[in-house]
Amino acid sequence: MVDVLTKKQRSYNMAMIRAVNTKPELKLRKLLSATGLRYRLHHRLTGRPDIVFVSRRVAVFIDGCFWHRCPKDFIKPETRRKFWLTKIARNVMRDKKVNRLLVQDGWKVLRVWEHDVRKNPERCRDRILAAVNQRKTGNA
Repeated sequence: MVDVLTKKQRSYNMAMIRAVNTKPELKLRKLLSATGLRYRLHHRLTGRPDIVFVSRRVAVFIDGCFWHRCPKDFIKPETRRKFWLTKIARNVMRDKKVNRLLVQDGWKVLRVWEHDVRKNPERCRDRILAAVNQRKTGNA
């Protein structure tokens, strides 16, 4: 399928896609803040997690369904298929490497899918709180 946008228009559209402060991230942060827990954003840690509970060593990534190949909601791109599938495969490989490195350093890593935050943000919040509370009591 031929792209309906010019190369310049497509480049602009792609440049406008946020890496931080996405809608799912903001929604989840708002729910977490309401619990009274404090966290850091995009902490200088391997992989730059979206939300970090430093004292509990819990790192949370909110992964976009397209960019990280969600097993439930991923839709293959219709244009430049080889380019996008290669790029996304590298993202998935990097995610696995980041998870491994953080776990080796004693971190609990949580990955939350964008669609889960959109559909049931309270469940995502509860999952994060359970991990943080588990680390609080020393049951890492």
